Amino acid sequence: MESQKIYNRSFSCEFFPPKTPEGMEKLKATSVKLKQQMNPAFFSVTFGAGGSTRDRTFDAVSQTKQASGIDVAPHLSCIGSTREQLQEILQNYRHQGIRRLVALRGDIPSGMVSAGDFNYAYELVQFIRELHADFFHIEVAAYPEFHPQAQTATKDLQHFKNKIDAGANSAITQYFYNADAYFRFIESIEKLGVSTAVTPGIMPINNYASLARFSDACGAEIPRWLAKRLQAYGDDTASIQSFGADVVTDMCQRLLDAGAPGLHFYTLNQADTSLRIWENLSV
Repeated sequence: MESQKIYNRSFSCEFFPPKTPEGMEKLKATSVKLKQQMNPAFFSVTFGAGGSTRDRTFDAVSQTKQASGIDVAPHLSCIGSTREQLQEILQNYRHQGIRRLVALRGDIPSGMVSAGDFNYAYELVQFIRELHADFFHIEVAAYPEFHPQAQTATKDLQHFKNKIDAGANSAITQYFYNADAYFRFIESIEKLGVSTAVTPGIMPINNYASLARFSDACGAEIPRWLAKRLQAYGDDTASIQSFGADVVTDMCQRLLDAGAPGLHFYTLNQADTSLRIWENLSV
């Protein structure tokens, strides 16, 4: 963890693009509440597979930035996109004064024949650097429990190093509930000569059933002891959220005490569950 201790702590939050005007108003209110109580370094906004939410991402980025005054980092996926499309998007963000991006490979949507002009996130990072040099601060993804499509752990670590070598500035991890997975990941990349800041991604626990489905799809492990405890609460949402906040708070504090350079909250466009953890922390 020595590589991570040199960085100043940075806290951030992630949103997804709302589908309705009502959802957008709620998101703006959420961003203002998070700014007032957490004052994060930036918000990030996700980008749909194959660009399925591209226009909504643009809208969420501009409206969230305007409402909160906080810097916003749009996600940018290369899957399903051409060089020309990506070039237009990057120019659009530069024109808006966006200085931070989250560069991702993305998933191939069902039925899509071609992945586009790029197959890997490191190629997208290279492309951004070729067009815009150091204008953008580029975040990339990290997988302490390894990418669900990774052939081996060794290859997955090498894929991560490729993104850093291509010019990424820092990374945000997939969420996890086992701090040791993060510690081992950092130890592994340090052995590869990588000392880039890797911020743990934190998923508050709101509903066990939906969390289990999402975790299964994205390859995030819910430890058996935690799953059993959450299952025992049944439909008692208040107890699930209270217990979940305690568990996640303990993990976050352990991460920060060990030298993690911050936390990135996957808010699901809600402020309260993330703020409950935030208020519990000794920050």
